[in-house]
Amino acid sequence: MEDQIIKEGKFRYIEIGEGTPMIILHGLMGGLSNFQGVSEYFPPKGYQVLIPELPIYDMPMLKTTVKNFAKFLEEFIEFKGLEDVILLGNSLGGHIGLLHTKMFPEMVKALVITGSSGLYESAMGDGYPKRGDYEFIKKKAQDVFYDPAVATKEIVDEVFATVNDRMKLVKTLAIAKSAIRHNMSKDLPHMNTPTCIIWGENDSVTPPNVAKEFHELLPDSDLFWIEKCGHAPMMEHPDEFNVILEAWLTKRGF
Repeated sequence: MEDQIIKEGKFRYIEIGEGTPMIILHGLMGGLSNFQGVSEYFPPKGYQVLIPELPIYDMPMLKTTVKNFAKFLEEFIEFKGLEDVILLGNSLGGHIGLLHTKMFPEMVKALVITGSSGLYESAMGDGYPKRGDYEFIKKKAQDVFYDPAVATKEIVDEVFATVNDRMKLVKTLAIAKSAIRHNMSKDLPHMNTPTCIIWGENDSVTPPNVAKEFHELLPDSDLFWIEKCGHAPMMEHPDEFNVILEAWLTKRGF
């Protein structure tokens, strides 16, 4: 999907289709291609799918926080002249979507979260990544999925390169700390934005009880499970993920 990236001002993003804007927010270690299934499925159904590249490693150290990513997202929405957007986020992307919705509720029509951080402290993975140990990184990458084969060599290589880049590693840890500081359990009961929660039954990064807690705390949410699925349902079971999401959007009139 790299060849589809549009560069405008300080933004790099993918844009496909026309219609209701659906903005996809990737996770800490997730690239834009993680959402290929979603970005191919929804444009023919009347959605404009946008995937901005989040400046995870580009912000100054002190600004590397979940809150600043949420502000960056708002700048992107304003830059594109969008309104009534649907936000879809995985992992850290879900957390950014939640915080953005809290800060700018009038901009967001609906929220979709999957394997989201924001409630659970070890949502960024436990412990410090071991630099230089490829097998350790490979095992960590495989643990994200129910089926370890989903962690292709390309994915493992990308994670390995990230943790062996000292600046990227430092910023990764800064984001992890910021995510813990931005626990949203007190905010969620006041957030009335319709929210679709899609979760892998075998998610070991943000376990199923996290999804249940999101569902209990968010006033207007629906919770859906995907079997034999880990932390990234839209990668591991893209077809099932799309069917669930489309049915929810249709039922809600989005």
